[in-house]
Amino acid sequence: MAEYFQLLRRDLTGSLPAPQWPADTRLDHYRKEMAPAIHAVLRMTQDQGGGRVAGLTQWQHQFVTDAEFDPTLCLVASNADGILGVAQCWTSAFIKNLSVHPCAQGQGLGRALLLHTFNVFKQRGEPYVDLKVRESNLRARQLYESAGMVFVLRDWVPEG
Repeated sequence: MAEYFQLLRRDLTGSLPAPQWPADTRLDHYRKEMAPAIHAVLRMTQDQGGGRVAGLTQWQHQFVTDAEFDPTLCLVASNADGILGVAQCWTSAFIKNLSVHPCAQGQGLGRALLLHTFNVFKQRGEPYVDLKVRESNLRARQLYESAGMVFVLRDWVPEG
């Protein structure tokens, strides 16, 4: 049975809501020494989103050598316990991954990361930001739509 994804878009030309961060949340961006912890969160949540994250070495190589890689666009939310959420974005105003550690889900962190990402791209002069979400991932779709993202197109997910 074919699976489908939806391309969603957020217009950034108007005013944007400010993120409301859970208490004691710190925001940072990708640094090489953080790669194993970032990768662990991405792997932990891959089944929820239906994606596949390669092993650490392959993931890190693919990530940092991608033409659209900018370490300041890999946003990392953490607290004293470690990394809780990651928004891995490309320079083309595309959110590649938005992952929240299972222990931090349902506390507003995903929404705060998403809204912060919108503001980052707005400051960079982008008119909109896009992401792809599996149609079957209702929880993520509800989050994105509640943050003002709108449907652009539907396409099938390639096999493999």
